[in-house]
Amino acid sequence: MLFRKSRQWIVAPVCLMLLCAGVSAQQKRRAAKLTSAKSVKLVVGIVIDQFRYDYLQRFEDQFGEGGFKRLLNNGAVFTNANYIQASTVTACGHATFMTGAPPALTGIIGNEWYDRALGKTVFSVSDDKGQFKTLGGKEGTRTATPQKLLGTTLGDELRLATQGQAKVIGLSFKDRSAILPVGKRPNGAYWFDLNNGNFVSSTYYFGDLPAWVKRFNQESHADKYFGAKWERLLPAAAYERSAPDDAVYERKSRFGFTFPYTINGGSDKPGPAFYAQYDASPFANENLLALAKAAIENEALGADDITDVLTISFSANDLIGHTYGPYSQEVQDITLRTDRLLADLFSYLDKKIGLQNVVVALTADHGVAPAPEQVKEFGYGGRLENKAGIDAIQAALTQRFGEEKWVLYFNYGNVYLDEAAIARRKLTVAEVEAVAQAAVLGLPGIAECLTSTQLRQGRVPATPLGQRVANSFYQQRNGNLIVVPEPFFFFGDISLTTHGTPYSYDTHVPVIFYGAGIKAGQYHNASSPADIAPTLATLLKVQPPSNSIGHVLDQALLNRQ
Repeated sequence: MLFRKSRQWIVAPVCLMLLCAGVSAQQKRRAAKLTSAKSVKLVVGIVIDQFRYDYLQRFEDQFGEGGFKRLLNNGAVFTNANYIQASTVTACGHATFMTGAPPALTGIIGNEWYDRALGKTVFSVSDDKGQFKTLGGKEGTRTATPQKLLGTTLGDELRLATQGQAKVIGLSFKDRSAILPVGKRPNGAYWFDLNNGNFVSSTYYFGDLPAWVKRFNQESHADKYFGAKWERLLPAAAYERSAPDDAVYERKSRFGFTFPYTINGGSDKPGPAFYAQYDASPFANENLLALAKAAIENEALGADDITDVLTISFSANDLIGHTYGPYSQEVQDITLRTDRLLADLFSYLDKKIGLQNVVVALTADHGVAPAPEQVKEFGYGGRLENKAGIDAIQAALTQRFGEEKWVLYFNYGNVYLDEAAIARRKLTVAEVEAVAQAAVLGLPGIAECLTSTQLRQGRVPATPLGQRVANSFYQQRNGNLIVVPEPFFFFGDISLTTHGTPYSYDTHVPVIFYGAGIKAGQYHNASSPADIAPTLATLLKVQPPSNSIGHVLDQALLNRQ
């Protein structure tokens, strides 16, 4: 067992015994029990994808009693929790969740990035060497693994502390959201395949899908929603606090932009087009809840005294938010439906395991900006084009150093320059970066641009913005420039709105603990989702994840360490 005292870690004799050869299975089992918090049988880590903290305030009076209100009234609620990084996208937030570390330490700098060695874009959980296969998916479907994640997660630490007896499982519709919270050696991670409507996994974890997952897929849960109508949960008058259902700035998706929505993908039978629309509907969250219950039942999670971990990430909220914006009736409705979904989950956990034996940690991976067309009415914000940035850099470098294709890639605010061309012209990376930086800073809507040379040398502006950029920088993967737009500006024109900046609408998310060993209360001190993992580690009496820099939120703990 590990104890924290005056910032020193002391290994108790029982753990030292386990290092000796010949320890019996019975002794290992006994030691494993000692390393678990007796009252905590299951940790349920919940991420609601793209869920701003203010949703809890705007819609609180419309919540039922068993979901968000249960957490708000009986949990430890940190009202001023913000990500400490500039890169606020799905992969980064999910990596931080159970590692307690920002992208600079997890290595997960975005959903995707440019790999110089491979000369192509790679994804945060892609298997770039083709070592593994997808299980349960269509032949040739891109598989996914946690190989790019640096350091351990809470689940990894629990499995180390219990000689692999703690069970750790991650679930989501998105692969990165299922994989990154549970780390390198969980018992499994499962995500949704838009090609066939199955929940799938990877041969990284095991040779074949567990029988219970195969049975779940055979029941065709997604297909049962074909033709279902997404209506407002409450009467139309209850949505007057949100924008009109046909707000002029909402863009027409191919599935419409006003209630009700018929979930069929414009097809006459289930298939990829249907699954794509279904993926962005409240019914996808319902399916994930059903999978979570099946995982608890079939993996016997929380069934003994060794603490298990289940992470659940609800993805539909994000897809709906991108399409309709944070002030839309659609976002209000999915929030209310998520509240009812959580009430269902908590009721199930109470009956199955007993909520007194469960710890819930709830957060979001990021928030979202208002639609630029909406905030322009107030005189600020706008859309920025990657092409404008590329053209400005290209022109400045060509004028100064000669004709080359200087920019290899520009996305998520990262600009990758052709370092082979820089070397060929006998230039230094620093001098070329400086010229490119000046070109970017001359563009409208840009707040900051830092170079990799500055960041590697620690020459970062002593501002909150500069520190958040530094917390997002992992030099082996980031570009030569990191570009930060001004508030309410963002790059891209694919969706109505997006996220990915260091501003409050993207960083301010819930951090809530509830259950065994948790002290209820509202706390307004500065905190972060990076604090979740070390706080849970302290509660469970295990080593914090290896790269964690988060603080222990000891106000949340009944028995402060």
